Amino acid sequence: MTTHTKEGAHILLVDPACFDVHYAINPWMSPEAWQADAKRLKDEARAGFDALRCALVRIGCRVTVLDGVPGLPDMVFPANAAVVLDGRALMARFRHPERQGEEGPFLEAFKRLEAQGVLTSLALLPEGCFQEGAGDCIWDANRGCFWAGFGPRSDAAAAGFVERYFDRPVIPLGLVTERAYHLDVCFAPLTGGDVLWYPPAFSAQAQTTVVERVGMSNLIAADAQDLAAFNVNAVNVGRDIVMARCTPRLRALLEARGYRVHDVPLAPFMLAGGGAFCMTLRLDRSTVPLVGRDILVREVCA
Repeated sequence: MTTHTKEGAHILLVDPACFDVHYAINPWMSPEAWQADAKRLKDEARAGFDALRCALVRIGCRVTVLDGVPGLPDMVFPANAAVVLDGRALMARFRHPERQGEEGPFLEAFKRLEAQGVLTSLALLPEGCFQEGAGDCIWDANRGCFWAGFGPRSDAAAAGFVERYFDRPVIPLGLVTERAYHLDVCFAPLTGGDVLWYPPAFSAQAQTTVVERVGMSNLIAADAQDLAAFNVNAVNVGRDIVMARCTPRLRALLEARGYRVHDVPLAPFMLAGGGAFCMTLRLDRSTVPLVGRDILVREVCA
């Protein structure tokens, strides 16, 4: 475990040394494409990971990097490891056997983070209750609530456990397409009060809930091209947004609202169904605003 110390948001990454694509558990995954050019894609994955880490450091983040585990390629997506708020972590339970092996290594890593004082407590969901971390349970600091996706991966019942553990409101949202198998693929609350989302990913009831709670003026609708580019799967710190290569249309929309877009080459990870948000887990999210927590400290990252 290595840490690049900064004063801003504390973000967890997992080194991509063990990353590959050799199975398919979502529609984006392409083992055939990976196997056809594995050496080049492995090199590009390393370069993309380094670019993501550098972008996060440049916008003021403190970055901690865990080692991956051989045979568990999707550990590179730690957003699914847990839901974290106020130093408390609720560990994920994965639906697919291919990812269930990650639960033990992530638990051990989080125990080390607890021993270091990064976290204050850990909890486990009941066996058989599937909930895939921040990928399906996203904190919205502006509204003081979690948005919780359910359907393809996480159970609707998991929202109740999240609400009781954190003592914060949880708003369940039904996901209706396997392309948006996690909420973070299609939904991103932003610091300015806006929400970037892809409406067709949601049930009619969920769409109504979002519009009523967020308001049309605060919604930024992504299109199918943005979804395929994993641009909704973005990391937002202050007015900065880090994502996979951004479509021109979406960049213009975000910049018009005062956000700064930093895009990085993440194509190899998109072959596994993940983008920038999937590759990160923010460890310092808090219900109490911290003075200066999102002040940007910029530096050149070699």
